[in-house]
Amino acid sequence: MTDTPKTSDITDLFIIGGGINGCGIARDAAGRGLSVTLAEMNDLASATSSASTKLFHGGLRYLEYFEFRLVREALIEREVLLRAMPHISWPMRFVLPFHKDMRFDNTTPTSKLLTTFMPWMKGRRPAWLIRLGLFMYDTLGKRGILPGTATVDLTTDEAGKPLNSKFKKAFEYSDCWVEDARLVVLNARDAEARGAEIMTRTEVVNATRHADHWEIHLKDLATGTETTRRAKMLVNAGGPWVADVLRQKLGQNSRENVRLVRGSHIVVPKLYDHGRCYFFQGQDGRIIFAIPYEEDFTLIGTTDADHPDPETKPICTEEEQDYLVKFASNYFDTPVTRDQIVWTYSGVRPLYDDGASSASAATREYVLTLDKTQAPLLNVFGGKITTYRKLAEAALDKINEVFPSLPSEWTAGVPLPGGDFPVDDVTRLREKLAREYPFLSAYATRRLIRAYGTEAWAMLGDAKAQSDLGESFGATITARELDWAIAREWVRTGEDFLWRRTKLGLRLDPDARTAVDTYIQSRVTD
Repeated sequence: MTDTPKTSDITDLFIIGGGINGCGIARDAAGRGLSVTLAEMNDLASATSSASTKLFHGGLRYLEYFEFRLVREALIEREVLLRAMPHISWPMRFVLPFHKDMRFDNTTPTSKLLTTFMPWMKGRRPAWLIRLGLFMYDTLGKRGILPGTATVDLTTDEAGKPLNSKFKKAFEYSDCWVEDARLVVLNARDAEARGAEIMTRTEVVNATRHADHWEIHLKDLATGTETTRRAKMLVNAGGPWVADVLRQKLGQNSRENVRLVRGSHIVVPKLYDHGRCYFFQGQDGRIIFAIPYEEDFTLIGTTDADHPDPETKPICTEEEQDYLVKFASNYFDTPVTRDQIVWTYSGVRPLYDDGASSASAATREYVLTLDKTQAPLLNVFGGKITTYRKLAEAALDKINEVFPSLPSEWTAGVPLPGGDFPVDDVTRLREKLAREYPFLSAYATRRLIRAYGTEAWAMLGDAKAQSDLGESFGATITARELDWAIAREWVRTGEDFLWRRTKLGLRLDPDARTAVDTYIQSRVTD
């Protein structure tokens, strides 16, 4: 039997998982004075949290499943989050073209009701119902920044130009874009600044539960070094691995489970010139988005398909690529083709298993379970990126049962690193950066403000010329920025930087990507 550890040898909270839920909880807990350690077996945001559709949104289609509480919470959160991170999140307008043949997913409660009482509609989504849903979307949550719904004449509005001429009318509403992987990293950075220890590429081999503490056995995957940590409470935020962690790593029996749902996306060269997104409805009742992406591309997604297990790497299959291309081509005047695809990505959403009949119908609600039979264990099931901060607050409510008298909620409105400026101040910041670093290209100025916000100045430092930023790797990447990412953002490989901290991998050829990776590896091992 292990002796009870001394207080100085034990952390209050040990968190497994470096996705948005784990990092969000770490930030909130550290800000309330708890000692926090977080372990992630890969890079931060290396799974679900870097593979989203990259939206802060209420989930318009969830209204058809009567998930009003979830939608309301998410709608309110959009603007709370927007104010805290105006560099990596910004408002977007979504255009929803209307056509009389648009149909429901026939598994939704709304569809079943209308089929019963209005059978002549034959599963169609009528305009009045869409407008009612958008009215609810406007009113369920508070709006101070985002404009409300409007009707669009596609025969005269520029949003109609790239679409098939059969679409004459559309509805337009608001949601927000977010750089999902950067959101995770900035939460981790703020948690670290408040005292948390963040360990990446550190696997939890197993954990032994005692009456009043956990003994956690770790392996540094970079060096092979094995260590042991102790914690008063353990938080399992393993995302797709949450059930596996619970049963295999922690040795706990539980009936709780997750339903793994794969969401896949394709990226193609820019399909239209305006800055709005499209919300497309399919004949099968599903929906997809077409979103302006990284200035020169269009992002199309997502699918909903059950995924076998977390160890099977999610990929956008040929069937999913065909589905997305065909879906989008039903709307765009010029068909989208497979040979246009420049990149695909796929992620697994760990949804709480509520026994839904289809992947699309599975709840997006999060479920937190607290087990205090011995040393306490909190398991995090499900959730969505828009409500990560509220999930963290709910987790702290549970943690408060173990650590009573914690300070109250604090994260609402508190900016993440680089986000300490007003939402409408991005243009002013960009102009200021351009004046003070005139050697930067217009693209570099835009990109750096969007990535780093007010921290762009700290990253660029005293540079007076482009040469002061060190080696250039293309796509405005410099040694100065890579050094910042290594020192401040846990970057250890080219993939970390090119596909998670940024999406600049889209702009580099294979040789340039290799050069970035080689530089990073050399600096990490120095």
